[in-house]
Amino acid sequence: MNLKSQQLLFWALQITGWGIPSFLNGYAKYIYNTDPLIKKYLILETLLFFILGIFWTTILRNYIKNYIASFDSLKKDYSKVIIGYVLSSIGYTFTLIGFSYLAFSFILEKNMTLSFGRIVSSAINIFLFVLFWLLFYISIKTLINSKQRHIEYLELESSFKDSQLNTLKGQINPHFMFNSLNNIRGLMLEDVEKARDMITRLSELLRYSLSKSSNSTIKLKEELEMVSNFIALSHIQFEDRLTYKEEIDSNLLALEIPPMIIQMLIENAIKHGISQQKNGGTVHLQVSEIDKNLEIKVSNTGQLENNKESTKIGLKNISDRLRILYGDKANFKLFEEKQTVIAHIQIPL
Repeated sequence: MNLKSQQLLFWALQITGWGIPSFLNGYAKYIYNTDPLIKKYLILETLLFFILGIFWTTILRNYIKNYIASFDSLKKDYSKVIIGYVLSSIGYTFTLIGFSYLAFSFILEKNMTLSFGRIVSSAINIFLFVLFWLLFYISIKTLINSKQRHIEYLELESSFKDSQLNTLKGQINPHFMFNSLNNIRGLMLEDVEKARDMITRLSELLRYSLSKSSNSTIKLKEELEMVSNFIALSHIQFEDRLTYKEEIDSNLLALEIPPMIIQMLIENAIKHGISQQKNGGTVHLQVSEIDKNLEIKVSNTGQLENNKESTKIGLKNISDRLRILYGDKANFKLFEEKQTVIAHIQIPL
């Protein structure tokens, strides 16, 4: 809630909060009196009660804002609050009695009888009214501050998540370029034409990667286009050693997923699976919907190599991105089954 909204809320509550008790108190006295002069005085007394109530509690509010560090420090600064409460209540009491005395004298043309008991009774009533106002004000301000802190926390958390995602994305692009450039370097001495073709395809992939690096998610269709380019690029190096198959549910192509997450799994499968097999192998991508979850499976021929540090970095990258975006609702696991390594991602729809 911004400052202007808080000001409007304060004055709305001030007018309503003092208007209702002032009216009820004045009306109760008004209907039991038949003297027209007394009735005229009671109307003026009600207005005085209303105006002075707003005046003195506004002063108390300004005192609290100026001299109390924050509402979180009320427990520590309670003595200042008590001083402000007592002084404003005393000021309210004596100004109300003083102005009421003058109004009474002006309308009825005689002096008001002010007994000690009447002064004490008025003071007790005013102290109670101001106490109720103070407790209500502190409750409202505490609630507003609590909501504001919650909003700030969510904004900070969102900013932190964006920062984490950007850091993780920064790990992806250099990792991808390093592997691709290594492949090009290996081919330069073997086949210049193929190396030139790889450079062209790599530039297309990098252009695509950079254009999507600022997005937290992209459409599955776009990610698959990037995977297709990556596979075509990899085929230049592995030729017949690499077999690629995919099973994609066409109804899921418009769904949003983290960018380059499938590409990383495919890259990992080729680098740590197919490239380690003398006769190559198969990379199989499956994308489907099961129990309102997006299921992504990438399997490859080979064995799971837990000692590969680069594999661990890539897998942690994927796990961290899923955790940041989906919390504990997403799941990622890597396991081996019958000479096949399977990477399985589950994302809630």
